[in-house]
Amino acid sequence: MPDKKPKLTSDEPLQEYDIPDNRHNFERVWALLKKEYPDAKPSLNYSNPLELLVATVLSAQSTDVQINRVTENLFKKYRTAEDYAGADLRELEEDIYSTGFYKSKAKNIKAAAQLIVERYGGEVPKTMDELVTLPGVGRKTANIVLARAFGVIEGIAVDTHVKRVSGRLGFTKHSDPVKIEQDLISLARKEDLDSISMTLIYHGRKVCQARKPRCQVCIVKELCPSSIIFIGE
Repeated sequence: MPDKKPKLTSDEPLQEYDIPDNRHNFERVWALLKKEYPDAKPSLNYSNPLELLVATVLSAQSTDVQINRVTENLFKKYRTAEDYAGADLRELEEDIYSTGFYKSKAKNIKAAAQLIVERYGGEVPKTMDELVTLPGVGRKTANIVLARAFGVIEGIAVDTHVKRVSGRLGFTKHSDPVKIEQDLISLARKEDLDSISMTLIYHGRKVCQARKPRCQVCIVKELCPSSIIFIGE
């Protein structure tokens, strides 16, 4: 007889199992999620590509609410790439301290700004290949900047929520963000790429949470191969 899956207690983090391939249900799931979250958009405040780039770098391991509190004053103090490039590193660290991981974030923002000034004439570059050369900028951040600042839909920004939700839904078996992105791109229409990330993020925050997903109220539970694991049906 096959081994039984271990019973989870309320104090244990949920474990992910070998979730069946559910790609054939992608369109049905996506239609329901789009209807559930029709206005899924980033809540970071910004007014130009540089501000979006900085805010997105700062947002790692933090909340949009906290980032908006910090950038309200930060964007008044540092208005151009030259401002960040010439900033005193310790002072910049103090300015972004409450966002967490402030030392690495400040170092990356300053170094990225220097590269933007030296290589791109002080303007945030508009291609994926150029953006990912900037310190602290991976495909996730680059996708956000391209889509929101320049209207260029290159791919899907994969964060921890997107990784978790897409895996539980059976749309990918990968853990590498680049491979997850490619799996989702292969399933979705190009016009939906920009909204997929934020929609899955909203669903991950509100329903499909890491420790204790709220499967009972999930709009896609009948189509989700993980629901039987988490609600014991």
